[in-house]
Amino acid sequence: MLTPFILAATLLAATPPARDPSTPVSLPNEVTVILNSAEGTVSLIDRKTYTVLKSYPIGKEPHHLMMSPDNKELIVANASSNELVFLDSVTGIETHRIKRISDPYQLGFSPNAKWFLSISLRLDRVDIYNAKDFSLSKRIELGKTPSHVAFAQDSSMAFVTLQESNDIAAIDLNTQKVVWRLPVGKQPAGIYMTPDGKNLLVGVMGEDFFSVIDWRARKVVRTVKTGKGAHNFQSMGDGKRVLISNRVAGTVNIIQLSDYSITATIKVPNGPDDMELTIDGKELWVTSRWSHKVYVVDMANLETKKIIPVGRSPHGIYFHSHAPRT
Repeated sequence: MLTPFILAATLLAATPPARDPSTPVSLPNEVTVILNSAEGTVSLIDRKTYTVLKSYPIGKEPHHLMMSPDNKELIVANASSNELVFLDSVTGIETHRIKRISDPYQLGFSPNAKWFLSISLRLDRVDIYNAKDFSLSKRIELGKTPSHVAFAQDSSMAFVTLQESNDIAAIDLNTQKVVWRLPVGKQPAGIYMTPDGKNLLVGVMGEDFFSVIDWRARKVVRTVKTGKGAHNFQSMGDGKRVLISNRVAGTVNIIQLSDYSITATIKVPNGPDDMELTIDGKELWVTSRWSHKVYVVDMANLETKKIIPVGRSPHGIYFHSHAPRT
């Protein structure tokens, strides 16, 4: 078994410096980072061999993760440990922690990198921090179980889904106040701003559709049927298509953004949740919350090519050479 020191030295020796995210490259010995929420661990999977290199404890309830604005570090939110854990984005090795963040379930930086939002699902609120030093700016009480977040492209607004309130809340980031709320369906979860900045897409987890919201007009303009438990979105990187996972149905849909049509359905059993697409678009990696596994889908034929056992309730997933986020 590799010790943490030997593993870190091996991976770092084979890894080039952090890339410009707009430059397509293939990184040797890159790892996939998996957050195992129920057991408080991280699994590191070799991208080439699909084998788990290492699993290690990280804290209580690591649910979601995201890159820092400079694309140098991966940030993991430990909800019950009330902390953020920073990892090297290529190797998955921990670099440091910030321990004064209250109940970070979901995370988000405003596009201008001025604000950092911590979505506190358990405490029914959103905390707004100054992104430079993570000092608390404003604590906003919201409805029941705030879940996911998206932003207006000009950083003027943040939009948060409220799972047990069945609506979304719009927060003006300049005044740091809630300016409106809108019912969107039962148990809204994932939320995605379309590349043109016009509409929000919201996965309605308690139903079998996603809602299309004209956020400037503050209304739902359309609902599109997907599968039961419509949950989370992932861009396919071409500005034309987006993926949605359907937890109950055990599927992932490809959505054409031009008309919101469903162009393909991929079978991923046992609670598909978060997703990551390779930069070349050839593989889709999906965490399966109910089976302790990660599924790797061959996008050429839309069939599973690898199933990788990990920890209990795998949730967040990341690898460095992913498809663009827009």
